[in-house]
Amino acid sequence: DRVLRYFIVTPDLHRVHHSSWQPETDSNFGAVFPIWDIVFGTFRTQTRAPQETMELGLEEIRDERTNRLWWLLASPAKK
Repeated sequence: DRVLRYFIVTPDLHRVHHSSWQPETDSNFGAVFPIWDIVFGTFRTQTRAPQETMELGLEEIRDERTNRLWWLLASPAKK
């Protein structure tokens, strides 16, 4: 994975983007190839906490209401 992530986006590399810590969230935007993240300086391979224990997702949508069907259907229209 350490070498492959420079050529294709691996699950571990993309997981950094889903961190709840803003500097990590603002990284690794690529879906398939990380070249643009490398070019624009948004490529990040390390996280401040181990990936196994790091907090994921946005804080404002970490409650039970976000698991309801109607909330999920309406969420793209919310600001």
